[in-house]
Amino acid sequence: MAKKKKSKSNKDAQFVLRLDRELRDRFVDICQELDTTAARETRRFIKQFIRDYDAGEFDE
Repeated sequence: MAKKKKSKSNKDAQFVLRLDRELRDRFVDICQELDTTAARETRRFIKQFIRDYDAGEFDE
C-alpha cells in the first residue's frame, strides 16, 4: 500500500510583527493553555478581520 503524500502547504509568505516580549509571552502561554498555536490564532484573527472589513464593519 502506497503512503499518502502530505500536501504541501500553500502558505508562502511570512508576516513579521514586533511587540513587547511580555505581551508575546503571555499570548503564547494562553495559546498553549488553549491547545492551539500563536500562528494559528494570528491567522484566525487576520481572516476574521478581513471578513469584518468586507462586511462593512468599519464603515463610518
